[in-house]
Amino acid sequence: MNDEPDWTALVLRVRDHGDRAAFAALFQHFAPRVKAFLMKSGASASLAEECAQDVMATLWQKAALFDPTRASVATWVFTIARNRRIDALRKARRPEPEDLPWGPEGEPDAAEAMALQEDVSRLGKALAGLPEKQRALIERAYFGDLSHSEIAAETGLPLGTIKSRIRLALDRLRHSMS
Repeated sequence: MNDEPDWTALVLRVRDHGDRAAFAALFQHFAPRVKAFLMKSGASASLAEECAQDVMATLWQKAALFDPTRASVATWVFTIARNRRIDALRKARRPEPEDLPWGPEGEPDAAEAMALQEDVSRLGKALAGLPEKQRALIERAYFGDLSHSEIAAETGLPLGTIKSRIRLALDRLRHSMS
């Protein structure tokens, strides 16, 4: 006999009724697991705690976005946690404004300019060598500055197909450029 609560039912109670007791049960179960997951992925204890709190706040605020036909509660919660961890890493890598260079930058020397021009030319040839379906998605994603979801909405293709084609195209480009 399984004594686990029905996590889906609890999220739906949070979604439909703002049920604090259901949220408390979800929090008690998932918050420590999310924190442990984040720490195992390399986050400090304080960052893991902060992200876990943020994940649980997101569960409360965005319970309406949970779709039990697409994922389990655990999958949904840990996907949110993974995304928060990625966001935290990106934020940590961003330079602080005082670390950014100020004023005009020096002109690149001729060798750098030639090397850059050669790289641009090689990249253009590598892009032209991609299959049309992959090239079109790369252009939308990187030159059109569209997210994968925006491309899916625009093209009608499934999100997984878009991600797969872009990943394959990037692998081919990486191979061509090395």
